[in-house]
This record gives sequence, structure tokens and C-alpha cells, in this order.
Amino acid sequence: MNRAPLKRSRILHMALNGAPDPSGEAEAGSGEKPFLLRALQIALVVSLYWVTSISMVFLNKYLLDSPSLRLDAPIFVTFYQCLVTTLLCKGLSTLATCCPGAVDFPTLRLDLRVARSVLPLSVVFIGMITFNNLCLKYVGVAFYNVGRSLTTVFNVLLSYVLLKQTTSLYALLTCSIIIGGFWLGVDQEEAEGTLSFVGTVFGVLASLCVSLNAIYTKKVLPAVDGSIWRLTFYNNVNACALFLPLLLLLGEHQALLDFAQLDSAHFWGMMTLGGLFGFAIGYVTGLQIKFTSPLTHNVSGTAKACAQTVLAVLYFEETKSFLWWTSNAMVLGGSSAYTWVRGWEMKSQEDPGPREGEKSTVGV
Repeated sequence: MNRAPLKRSRILHMALNGAPDPSGEAEAGSGEKPFLLRALQIALVVSLYWVTSISMVFLNKYLLDSPSLRLDAPIFVTFYQCLVTTLLCKGLSTLATCCPGAVDFPTLRLDLRVARSVLPLSVVFIGMITFNNLCLKYVGVAFYNVGRSLTTVFNVLLSYVLLKQTTSLYALLTCSIIIGGFWLGVDQEEAEGTLSFVGTVFGVLASLCVSLNAIYTKKVLPAVDGSIWRLTFYNNVNACALFLPLLLLLGEHQALLDFAQLDSAHFWGMMTLGGLFGFAIGYVTGLQIKFTSPLTHNVSGTAKACAQTVLAVLYFEETKSFLWWTSNAMVLGGSSAYTWVRGWEMKSQEDPGPREGEKSTVGV
């Protein structure tokens, strides 16, 4: 009689109930990395995420709103970053095909049928990256996180409207803290004379598109065999195609022709570096989740946002009021609390397990 299925079933049962497997303890112990090595790896990955994300924001601010560049072409900047990402994806795919084992990357071949299937998500993706850059163009880096802080609120709202998923009272309370922090931040920006109404609207629209992107990504993933990199490739290919008529429609082609530094190697170097950061942020985000957990990733992102705000205030030599800092603390604190509440709720629902005949009341 084959006992292998029984053994696998027993191990799975113990894993789900948190019990150790005696037969696998020695094997697991021998393959487990030393604590210091794991801690060093996690520290390096988190640092890489922070450096990549913060550098990308400051570099995009330079490209979008630098007095030394004086380039008023946010759509072109976004288009070029999508083009760089597309070329990098195709290049890595070719390398993986030519040199198996050198790099782990899926094979990418442009299929128009798949591109059409991904197109609705690509429209949301275009809105997300465009509104993000437009928000950054019109608001300061210090206010950038508060300006786009309603993503969690839209997640809860859209999950109820589109997916009919409910949310717990504790999670709703954390959302109310985020909304309060957002309004206080807007009020303080206006009081200091630095509020950009247009930039704030773009920030709200960016938050909405981020939430829609997360929801529709799950629906579109089967069309690309569940591969995030294939989805990234098709999203950016579609974005490049759709951005071209937008460039002509908004007259940015004329702004490019009149741009004094169009033949500058420094300008194109910065543009390409911005595209590299845009590609890299997807990779390091996945890397951070792999080495830690989704919950830790969210906490790290919140801490990174705090550090980014402080760096922006110091770098641009800004002076902010106590209430302005309070608004940031409310937004970051509310976001952290929401992450903790959702993690706690999911864990508490997994541990006891639903009884037979009972309906699940899982929230968003």
C-alpha cells in the first residue's frame, strides 16, 4: 500500500493547524538559513525597495517640474518610461530564451488577441501612471503621499460596489482616520499657500485608478497565464500605443520640438534612468514580498512614505506646521492600522476554520 499520499495529507494537516511535523523537523532545520543571514537578506531587500522607490519619486519630480529643464510634457515622460519597460521586458525574455538558466523570465511574444483582452486593464493602468505623474508635477514631494492617500478608502468602497464584499467596523474606523488626515493635509497646504487644487484632484484620481487596477488585474491575469511579467509587458505595449495619439492631441509634440535640451545626453540619461526605476520598482516590490510577507511589505511601504516625506521637507528646505505633520501622521497611522486590522482579521478567520453550515462573513 502506498503511504505517500497519507504522509502528505498528515503534513498538510499539521501545517494548517500550526503543529510541527516530527518527521520533517530535522530536514527543515538542516535547510533553514541562519538567523543573521536571513536578517541581512531582509535588510538588504527592504533597503533596495526604499532606495528604488524614493529615488524614482525624486527623479520623476525633476523630470516633470524642474526649473532647469522647463519641460512641460508629462504625457511624453510617462510614455517614454512605458517604452523603456517594454524594451526591458522583451530584452530579458530574449536573454532567458537564448541563455536558459542565466535569468528567470517568461517568454514574451506579442499576441494581438491577448493585447485586446488586456486593453480594459491597460486603460486603467494608463490612468494610474498618468495621474500619479500629474499629481507629482503639481504638488510637492512632501505632500505627494497625502495627496494619493485615499487608495485604501477606494479599495474598501470599490470592493463593496463591484465585488459586494463587506468591511468590518474596525477597518472602516481606520479609513475614517485616513480621510481625516487627507482633509487636514489639504487644509494645511491651503493655509500655507502651497495647495494645488489641480494636483490634489489628480492625486484622488490616481488613488481611484490604483484601486481599480488591483481589482481588474485579478480578472485579467488568466489571459496572460497568471504571469505578472507578461501582464506588465502587454500593459506597457498598450500604453505606448495609446499614449501616441494623446501626445498629438495635447500638443506635447510641439513642446518637445521647442525643448532646448532635446539633444542633451544628460536629459535622455535621466529619462532612461526614470524608466529603469519604473521597471525596477515592480521587481523589488515582488522581492520584498518574497523575503518578508505582504503585511510586512505594506508596513515597509508606510515607513518608506514617512521617510520620503521627511527627506522632501529637508531637501527642499520647507517649513511645515504642527498640524501639517499631524495630517501626515494620521494618513500613515491610519494606513498602518488598516493593514494590521486586515491581517488580524484574516488570521483569525483562518485559525478556527468555519464550521459546517456556517456562512463566511469575510470582509474586504
